[in-house]
Amino acid sequence: MEPIVFVPGLLCTEILYAPQLAAFGDRPLMVADHRGHETMAKIAAAILVQAPERFALVGLSMGGYVAMEIMRQAADRVSRLALLDTAARADTPEQTARRETLVGITKKGQFNRIVPLLHPSLVHPDRVADADLRGATEEMARDTGPEAFLRQQAAIIARPDSRASLANVTCPALVLVGDADALTPPERAQEMHAIIPGSRLEVVPHCGHLSTLERPEVVTSALRGWLDA
Repeated sequence: MEPIVFVPGLLCTEILYAPQLAAFGDRPLMVADHRGHETMAKIAAAILVQAPERFALVGLSMGGYVAMEIMRQAADRVSRLALLDTAARADTPEQTARRETLVGITKKGQFNRIVPLLHPSLVHPDRVADADLRGATEEMARDTGPEAFLRQQAAIIARPDSRASLANVTCPALVLVGDADALTPPERAQEMHAIIPGSRLEVVPHCGHLSTLERPEVVTSALRGWLDA
């Protein structure tokens, strides 16, 4: 069976993919570490050093940005591509300004404020008070830490627009998004789906940005179909 490389999102760790790691435990699996560098190019290059020679690639949110950079650097090594709750466009000035606000808070030694500020936009409105989801985001943030968070934000702010390169994707591709994703909304997924030749689009009902944790059964089922394509 082909290995799968999972790339987490901003402030996320392997916990983001816990249900999928359990579901696909019969395959070789790798969860990429994207905390050590402050550019997408360096993050992707470091992951490629550790990754199998050929692999299926899954990225959610920031993980999707990294996945698109991996495709630019080594598309021949990627057998399948799954882009979950992400977007191909570069940051808008408004998005960058919001990120710089969070960077400023972190640099003032107030990293503990970041999860309370971000969490409501990460999940479906009906699940903002879900203790398990909140606990997962808090644990992932603690494991990431403020220094890595600053590096990640720098990489995201400076990331390139990936729309042109997506047109060159030739492997089986899945684009998935929660129907209530406030950060990378369905229209961004639809845009990527329209660009990637032969891609499949899956919109997950009653789901926000953290689809792998919010609706794990639906996401895992979609990934199974993608792996069987």
